[in-house]
Amino acid sequence: QVQLVESGGGLVQPGGSLRLSCAASGRIFSIDDMGWYRQAPGRQRELVATITSGGTTNYADSVKGRFTISRDNAKNTVYLQMSSLRPEDTAVYRCNMGITYRDTYFTLTNQGYWGQGTQVTVSL
Repeated sequence: QVQLVESGGGLVQPGGSLRLSCAASGRIFSIDDMGWYRQAPGRQRELVATITSGGTTNYADSVKGRFTISRDNAKNTVYLQMSSLRPEDTAVYRCNMGITYRDTYFTLTNQGYWGQGTQVTVSL
């Protein structure tokens, strides 16, 4: 089994910054793409940012120039640095990773894993 643990969410004023972290643990063989998603009440879940194993990044138009996604392969961790935050950034943020691991029979298995979600609130 593989587990993803997130941290860094909280309450911040407009214009402020937060850094989210998501670390994977378990019998990990390799990690391919990593990404961050968010969902606010009454809104569709959207992909915020992705980063490939080679370091190629992609961002939603609404966060370009304000958010930065990065990864530390040695720590099996993905980060989301959020700056110039706006009230419309308020949402539950979840990380996702494509992970290959060995099960108890030493069989290679690949699937996407999700973090539990962390609340980000941007408000006065």
